[in-house]
Amino acid sequence: MSTQIATRVDDEQAALFKETTRQLGTTPADVLRMFISAFNDYRGFPYEVRLPRNDAEPFSSEQQATEYASRLALRMSDETR
Repeated sequence: MSTQIATRVDDEQAALFKETTRQLGTTPADVLRMFISAFNDYRGFPYEVRLPRNDAEPFSSEQQATEYASRLALRMSDETR
């Protein structure tokens, strides 16, 4: 047995969604099934959902930004192993 799930979205968003799925070689229905499967596997969103931080400050130097990016890339690489 299967259940149909429906929602309404803005026409512009729907058109972009359909075009993007076409470019990826899939369908809107398949993408929604993939999202639901990932959502259920993760027991929530399969990506971070959070409010933007208003207290973010710019890096004081290019070196500081580069070091931060390097640490972040290494951490993300470790997490995917």
